[in-house]
Amino acid sequence: MTARIVLLVTSPRLPAGLLTAAAWEVVRAAPVLAGAESELTSAIRAAGAEVTLVAEGATQALLDAVAAHGTAVWLAGPTGDEALARELGLRLAREPGLAELELMYGSWDPPGARLLDAVEVMDRLASPGGDPWKRAQTHRSLAGFLLEECYEAYDAISADDTDALREELGDVLLQVLLHARLAEELPDGRSWTVDDVAGGLVDKMVRRNPHVFAGAEATSIEEIEANWERIKRAEKTRESVLDGIALSQPALALAAKILDRAGRIGLAVPPPLAESQVDPEARLGASLLTTVAAARQAGIDPEAALRRTTLAYAEAVRTAERSTRSAPPLDEVR
Repeated sequence: MTARIVLLVTSPRLPAGLLTAAAWEVVRAAPVLAGAESELTSAIRAAGAEVTLVAEGATQALLDAVAAHGTAVWLAGPTGDEALARELGLRLAREPGLAELELMYGSWDPPGARLLDAVEVMDRLASPGGDPWKRAQTHRSLAGFLLEECYEAYDAISADDTDALREELGDVLLQVLLHARLAEELPDGRSWTVDDVAGGLVDKMVRRNPHVFAGAEATSIEEIEANWERIKRAEKTRESVLDGIALSQPALALAAKILDRAGRIGLAVPPPLAESQVDPEARLGASLLTTVAAARQAGIDPEAALRRTTLAYAEAVRTAERSTRSAPPLDEVR
């Protein structure tokens, strides 16, 4: 039988006793060594196996255990104990007859596991002894940052820069986590947690996608969208088709959204006439709203159209700046 050292790696984000059958089999059959006490060492002892703590000289301790028992197990710490694995690998490469090194995953991170790390880090930052700036914030003081991070993510999408998008979405997630952590400090009856946020989202996704989770029939994207709107209307009692529109969005996008909502239910409310307004600002506003209505009739997104033209104008400004800087002074021309 080949002597072997099993480096047992587990996920620190799962319950300590949640191991594969193969992992439980090896820890019950062979001597187990570890560098420190942990929830995993406690779980293994509770299952009737022995765990020996090794403060230093782990490589030699494992080789001694293998010589005596044929197999030895090392419980890797949360970071995987790469230094020990490297030291063992070099030793066994020089003396291959001592034992074989086997990497075994007793448990592994599920998708989304790093979100648990993000929640833990934010909890530490926003708790006593953490970051004073984050602890001093309120939902209102952070509102502008949330908008800014969303705009930066939008810019990354517009630039088709997926690497930048990954980073910017992390910044958006930071805002979500911080708002949720601050909400834990609200008075009783008003507080909520990040789990409440995630739980509400899960319930909504399941409820509004019956074609995936409840066996409902949906043969087209249009039918899926119609089902979504029908379920949404049933969930939220609203007095107006305009209820739920984000009023803080840019005015051009807000105008387009309101016109779109009114159009959905066949309301033909004409925009105000510019010439009937009593002051310049109102006349300009009425003229702009008429332009947005015309864009909607033509199937054009007015926000995207203005953004495109404005960015082109910005590039023209930069070109003019470069031309000005490169032109020689007038006295030199003379």
